[in-house]
Amino acid sequence: MKLIIAIIRDNDNDPVSHALTSASYRVTCIASTGGFLRKGMSTLLIGVDDDQVQHALEIVKSACGPVTEPDQKRGTIFVLNVDQYQQF
Repeated sequence: MKLIIAIIRDNDNDPVSHALTSASYRVTCIASTGGFLRKGMSTLLIGVDDDQVQHALEIVKSACGPVTEPDQKRGTIFVLNVDQYQQF
C-alpha cells in the first residue's frame, strides 16, 4: 500500500478531489500554506494499493489547471510506503 501526498494550489482542489472520488479513490484534504508568497495550498492524502499509484498520479496531474505565472508549479507529489493501515 502507498500514501500519495499531493500538494496542489487551492483552486485545483475541487477538480482534483472530484476526479479522484469519481474514480473511487478516497481523498482527505488539508488546507496548507507554503512557498515564497505564502499562497494557499491544499494537501491531499490519498491511500492506494501499489498497482493504483500510476493511475491516481495521472488523475491528479490531468485535473490540475495550467500554470498562470512564470516559474509556478502545478503541484508537488510524494509517494510513501505504508507499513500498516487500519480503519475503525
